[in-house]
Amino acid sequence: MTILCSTEDSHGKSFKAQFNLPPGSNGSPLHYHNHLTETFEVLSGALEMEVGGKGNIKILRPGEIVYVPAGVHHSFRNTSDEWVTFVSEVRPAGEFEQFIRAMYGLAIDAKVNKEGMPTNLLQFALVIQKADLVLVDLPLFVQKLIIGTLAQIARLLGVERSLVKYWKQAEQKEA
Repeated sequence: MTILCSTEDSHGKSFKAQFNLPPGSNGSPLHYHNHLTETFEVLSGALEMEVGGKGNIKILRPGEIVYVPAGVHHSFRNTSDEWVTFVSEVRPAGEFEQFIRAMYGLAIDAKVNKEGMPTNLLQFALVIQKADLVLVDLPLFVQKLIIGTLAQIARLLGVERSLVKYWKQAEQKEA
């Protein structure tokens, strides 16, 4: 991941980063954001996107852009045998940058499962909330109850401190 425009640089208006997805990798499960809009632009390779609902699949090629408004279901993956490079921009930035930095940091530290999700459920709950992310395949009331409760417990136990290091490491690297 390469950050092109940080939340701080944009004064909270957006977060923009370039991503490289290896062949055959899942990028994200089908989800939506309550308040964030997302734009995807493919620079090289082919990015498979599902937008607007299950089965509505489009293959994005270099130069193609998809705009995903808040509330619209979407997912992305690389089903090809080549690397795909794309740029994603989120507006407003919210805490999405913290989400991305935490996910990358946890992955580097081998603290994620084969789907790329944090293995620690308390960290998972905190990270998901940062992304303003709602999973489509899990009933909303279950997510609010379980993820909300786990995130509260995580805050009470100080688990967020285990994620802050990823944000601080990134700040030091950029300085």
